[in-house]
Amino acid sequence: MSTATHQASRYWPLVLAATAMLMITMGVRQSLGLFVAPIGRSTGLGVAQISFALAVGQFVWGAVQPVFGAIADQRGPGRVLVFGGLLLATGMVLAPVLDSSWGLLLTVGVLSAAGAGAGSFSILIGATARHMPAEKRSMAAGVINAGGSFGQFLFAPLVQAVISAAGWAAAMWTLALSALATLPLAWPLRRREGSGEASQSQVATGMTLRQQLRVALRDRSYWLLHVGFFTCGVHIAFLVTHLPGEIALCGLPASVSAISLALIGLFNVAGSLGAGWLGQRYRMKHLLAAMYASRAVMIAIYLVSPPTPLTFFVFSAGLGLTWLATVPPTAGLVGKLFGPRYLGTLFGLTLLSHQLGGFFGAWVGGLVMERFGDYSWMWFADMALAAAAALANLPIRESRPVLQAAAA
Repeated sequence: MSTATHQASRYWPLVLAATAMLMITMGVRQSLGLFVAPIGRSTGLGVAQISFALAVGQFVWGAVQPVFGAIADQRGPGRVLVFGGLLLATGMVLAPVLDSSWGLLLTVGVLSAAGAGAGSFSILIGATARHMPAEKRSMAAGVINAGGSFGQFLFAPLVQAVISAAGWAAAMWTLALSALATLPLAWPLRRREGSGEASQSQVATGMTLRQQLRVALRDRSYWLLHVGFFTCGVHIAFLVTHLPGEIALCGLPASVSAISLALIGLFNVAGSLGAGWLGQRYRMKHLLAAMYASRAVMIAIYLVSPPTPLTFFVFSAGLGLTWLATVPPTAGLVGKLFGPRYLGTLFGLTLLSHQLGGFFGAWVGGLVMERFGDYSWMWFADMALAAAAALANLPIRESRPVLQAAAA
């Protein structure tokens, strides 16, 4: 067996385990927008109240990632991933029992969001990146990210089917059972030590986590990544929370919402894999700028199109190509700038910025709906922010990628 084949046999099982785990945690999270209307009908809570709980969940999901990422960087990811799976399942189980506004805030906004954050991008990509050579990390991040998108494709129709057949409480409990499937997946990811090039880079840097954070927080390119990712968070959280409401305003059935969310997930599988592959060949800052700019264009086209199921299906497919495909190049840029040693922490902080934007996207979307009766102002704001995110990525310092074949 060649050296390259032997190394691949060591790290690709880790990538597949991380992919399967993200498929579950993101599938659960990205389906929660389907619960807004059923919870409102069942409990009498308003859209703004439910949106606020989901908005807090968006923020908590991001806020815990640098914390759990730091723990995983220092002590290994295994315990973090197991704890997250249990916390996610607990939040889903308790949500139908504690169905007041404060109960939803605790269960959906805090418990389940924190659990999903413990088994999300920064921890999973960080757990695999340190075991891989640098030229493979972008593609590995794309594969892991595609797992999260495929989870949305699988879970959205399943959740809508269970809600229609047995109610939203049964759907929550189904998600709780799914969350428990993450526990055995944590086993192959439990290792803390890196190997090969990743391990050598850790020794070469010789930095403590605190020293690395000081370096990163003084770096303009790192802050520009935060700016772009913040606006991305506004966009995604607004859509995943309120796209079902937008579709309902157009007089279309709930099945259109489920299919639309599923299409976003399905097309983002291709988008994530494509972003991972392109990140090995082109400057990742240019990929990010192009993806953010394309969102502004797609929203403009949607706003002048007739509100038919086909319009939403095409819109969702287009959005899906860039939906979470921003994650591989963003994580790749963080790795390029600072190395893999503390990637879980540093990328976790960019995800915190993303989810701070997500908080405003989910919450303000509900406020706009209650104040104006539709989402028009949010669509205009979303276009402006997507354009701002595209511009923010252009000044980031990034060397031209060197292909493995060229180096050989």
